[in-house]
Amino acid sequence: MCRGPHIQSTGKARVFKLLSVAGAYWRGKETNPMLQRIYGTAFFTQAELDKYLKFLEEAEKRDHRKIGKDLDLFSFHEEGGPGLTFWHPKGARIRNIVENFWREEHFKRGYEIVYSPHIAKINLWKTSGHWNFYRESMYSPIEVDGQEYILKPMNCPFAVLMFKTKLHSYRDLPLRWGELGTVYRYERSGVLHGLLRVRGFTQDDAHIFCTPDQLEAEILGVIELAQFMLSSFGFNEYEIELSVRGKGEKEKYIGRDEVWEHAEDALRVALDKKGLKYTRMEGEAKFYGPAIDIKVKDAIGRGWQGPTIQVDFNLPERFDVDYVGSDGLHHRVVMVHRTVLGAMERFVGCLIEHYAGDFPLWLAPIQMRILPITDAHIDYAKKLQAQLLARSFRVECDTSNAKISYKIREGTLEKIPYLLVVGDKEIEGNAVAVRSRKKGNEGMIYIEDFIKNTESEIREKR
Repeated sequence: MCRGPHIQSTGKARVFKLLSVAGAYWRGKETNPMLQRIYGTAFFTQAELDKYLKFLEEAEKRDHRKIGKDLDLFSFHEEGGPGLTFWHPKGARIRNIVENFWREEHFKRGYEIVYSPHIAKINLWKTSGHWNFYRESMYSPIEVDGQEYILKPMNCPFAVLMFKTKLHSYRDLPLRWGELGTVYRYERSGVLHGLLRVRGFTQDDAHIFCTPDQLEAEILGVIELAQFMLSSFGFNEYEIELSVRGKGEKEKYIGRDEVWEHAEDALRVALDKKGLKYTRMEGEAKFYGPAIDIKVKDAIGRGWQGPTIQVDFNLPERFDVDYVGSDGLHHRVVMVHRTVLGAMERFVGCLIEHYAGDFPLWLAPIQMRILPITDAHIDYAKKLQAQLLARSFRVECDTSNAKISYKIREGTLEKIPYLLVVGDKEIEGNAVAVRSRKKGNEGMIYIEDFIKNTESEIREKR
């Protein structure tokens, strides 16, 4: 089968997409179809072409896979399995910084943190609907003691089971339970892409159990938290989509029409109240409910999937999840699924490309490195390192016998925010000679002044 070119207008440029070119080849007695997709881009002016080529050059320079290798942040290993991330110490440090900040902000907003298992019996996934509607993205069953278990593709059924361990009153609600939960989804090898598309990843998940009357306020609270988190990491531009059911595709979703309409209305009203522009995306809803999907824009304007907010009346129905209302009767709880960053792997990959590996001080895995000029200055450098470590800075000390020019070059290539050179003058003045990635050579600064300045920079997330 061969389709003609699809033409999509994008300003002055037109993007020609040859959607597919089909062919077949003979292997023994089998004929196997092969599809190849070809993309072409045409520009009306040399200036537009130059701009596009510059964009491609910048995107290549920011490739998180190359930067991750250069800065020793993470790796992938065929022996371990494709799409499974191995976090090295510096990459793990970045992830830990993100996760600690995430926990602190959630505690401030009335969330509690939970943990759940990595596998569960297959019947749990049949009850939730994942087995029927999401099976192609799930791993095959694992037999344990004669029963079948599944690696979890999502965390939500576990939150439901924990909620049902006791009968909750309306006075207990809302309950906000956050979880940095690792899930496993089968992705075809051809779509795996560094940290951005993997098979095992940790979601900054949360599940909110509330009454229908509380739903609007909870959605607004999640939107505000998502905006705060994104801006804290330097993402101030994003596009919002309202993902809803496609027309005539009811077989792809669970639940009654009125339940879907109620959920969609709640999300739409919250977006309107916040004055946020959004695009209605038909056919993009999750199988159990509509969602607000936020795509953040990085430093060169590329969009990345980020926060998502989903209203779910269906899982509470399937699992028979109730609370006791003020009238003493049982009522069906409303469930909100949400992330405010997305998968940790994808978010860190996005951070790497957004900053091109040149992280702000508060996110940098190594914030400063002390460079003694000679062996005679190592004792002072070690004492300074201990002093800075005691103030919670992430600091290294280069005690190699390399020349100071080489040490500076290495620290620069590793994109360390501050290089602190120490020699005779610095020892005499209880100071350091500061080389900053932002300002270059800042000269000699008293240690206490340097500490105060950098603590302020970290607090303000500059």
